[in-house]
Amino acid sequence: MKPIITKFKLIAFTFLLLVQTNISLAQQYPPVDKVRADFRALLNRPEVPFAPSFQTTKTNAVIIEKGTIYSEKNEKIPMLIYKPATGKKSYPVVIFLHGTGGSKDSGEITDVLYKLTEMGIMGVAIDARYHGERIPGGAHGGTEYSEAIYKAWENTDKNHQEHPFLYDTSYDLWRLTDYLVTRPDVQVNRIGMSGVSMGGIETWLAAAVDKRIKVVVLNIAVQSFNWSLNNNKWQGRAGTIMSAHEKAAKDLGDNELNSKNVKALWDKVIPGITGEFDCPSMLRLITPRPLLILNNEKDLNCPLPGAIIAFQSATAAYNAQNASDKLKMDVEPNQPHRSTPAHIQMTLDWFGKWL
Repeated sequence: MKPIITKFKLIAFTFLLLVQTNISLAQQYPPVDKVRADFRALLNRPEVPFAPSFQTTKTNAVIIEKGTIYSEKNEKIPMLIYKPATGKKSYPVVIFLHGTGGSKDSGEITDVLYKLTEMGIMGVAIDARYHGERIPGGAHGGTEYSEAIYKAWENTDKNHQEHPFLYDTSYDLWRLTDYLVTRPDVQVNRIGMSGVSMGGIETWLAAAVDKRIKVVVLNIAVQSFNWSLNNNKWQGRAGTIMSAHEKAAKDLGDNELNSKNVKALWDKVIPGITGEFDCPSMLRLITPRPLLILNNEKDLNCPLPGAIIAFQSATAAYNAQNASDKLKMDVEPNQPHRSTPAHIQMTLDWFGKWL
């Protein structure tokens, strides 16, 4: 019982901290239907044929499909599918996403995909933009990702603005779901989504808008971008794409990062992320679908007070729809920005319960 009690005390302490420092838990956001429509409109682009191409490997326990589909004319999504080798005609599906600098083929991802198959669930992973196989010759951590973000910052063509930081992969997730529902081996009413860090943020962005995602788990991904700017706690998140921020700051005449130049880059590359598309706003859109939020006490990338604000916003929305039993937050004490074994197990258990 001690870890559970510790977590409850930690959350209670954080609520007290918010009250003592006069941090508002009730920021006003546009109606959910407007937020959903606005985000769709921001990322709207011509749809193209998927042109799926896969190679299949079979073992006694799992069928592995590796290949690609198209999300845009010149954008292939590298995919990895783990399917239980049970001979059933169709399966529920969980899409599981990697973090910054990772890939669909990392052990962290494939371990989860395999464990999903043991539960009778098809596991699907993709490479985010400028990660994994989406870089010729293979990506080098987050180097190409940061370079693409800076290029988007430099862009002056308003009719062709790229959003490589979080948003474009969220669009890919919509197209991935479009593809999955065409497959006869997919139970289209039983699709879940989860991700770690960057992948978790892409999850709440995509799943908030796409109601076909029936169950959601967010692992070290819930925060408030706006709160982090207002409270000088943006350093962890900015650090994930540090070179892009440093170059943008110099373009603005600054020798070091500050909240003003950090916000300037976010406003250009992920517009609306401190307003209607911030996490406290977007989580409302997931209601009343089952949502599990997994955060860590000492996570500098997702500062806990901002995460609590997002959770409170979700709580209000879930309570309004009498769906409070479908919302849960767990905070690991004394943990930095990392996915813990306990949280991975909670992720699997959540899908086992609700999907």
